[in-house]
Amino acid sequence: MDKTQEKLEEETEKWLEKLNERIEKRDESVEQMENVLAYRDDTSHFLEENDYIRAWESVIYAWGILETLERLGRFN
Repeated sequence: MDKTQEKLEEETEKWLEKLNERIEKRDESVEQMENVLAYRDDTSHFLEENDYIRAWESVIYAWGILETLERLGRFN
């Protein structure tokens, strides 16, 4: 594994952990949360496959959806 792949893996795992912590505080029944959870699960899958680019993309998509839902006030 080269240094770029190592950095991608580290960053993806860091943001996946933060995402999981943030999700714990949210109502999973909110519409569109299924997409956040699906992208989170995809992230883990791609990490297992050593596909670090797709893993990074998936965690970023999950964050984008979650933050959009938060900004729209979808959570109490």
